[in-house]
Amino acid sequence: MISLLLAGVLMTNTNGALASNRATARFADKESSPDTDPNSAFWRSAPAVSVLNDAYGKPAHGYESEVRAQWTRDNLYFLFICPYEELNLKPAPSTTAETYGLWNWDVAEVFIGSDFVDIAKYKEFELSPQGEWIDLDIDLSKPHHEDGWLWNSGFQVAARIDAAKKIWYGFMRIPYRAIDSRPAMPGNELRINFYRSQGPDHRAITWQPTHKSTFHAPESFGTLTLFGNTTSEKTANAPHSRH
Repeated sequence: MISLLLAGVLMTNTNGALASNRATARFADKESSPDTDPNSAFWRSAPAVSVLNDAYGKPAHGYESEVRAQWTRDNLYFLFICPYEELNLKPAPSTTAETYGLWNWDVAEVFIGSDFVDIAKYKEFELSPQGEWIDLDIDLSKPHHEDGWLWNSGFQVAARIDAAKKIWYGFMRIPYRAIDSRPAMPGNELRINFYRSQGPDHRAITWQPTHKSTFHAPESFGTLTLFGNTTSEKTANAPHSRH
């Protein structure tokens, strides 16, 4: 059920992966409004990585997913392309307030850390096929790291389900200042992993396998590197806040 678009990326891992545990985000010269179209001008040639395995490194046949990444001086952008067989959706979804426990349903997730020393501290961002969202400031040294959901990054999400193709698309725009104390610039590296929870059986699909029953395994994160020429940046109006 993988589209030709996805198949091409899975074969070549085009534009994005420097190695199996390394990804890149390309500089974009203007901000984007919520955009879930992989063929749009903003997304069609963005660097991509393939999310291919379950949590233990076994192929997740039929659920091979793609994540594209771009950045501006103010934001980090991700597009998730997620094939599915059956969606596990929360009844009565809310897209105007944070959804605690969203991880119990179908979600796409990115964990991002800028601290390469204290790797137990990082940020977690989730979105659902229905456009629900949650963001968390994680510190695994605390007994209840879920309490980090009280943090608010100001990120924005959008989602779209293509029922005919059985693919859902998810957009994230994350303020860069929410994840890194440094200004966004070429060469910056971040610790990162991408995940999905899919279907009624909560199938785990990962970029970098955790070899655990949890996604919270920062020792398994890969690396995201910002690249691109920022000298041609065009002035653009800042996007509206998310909600």
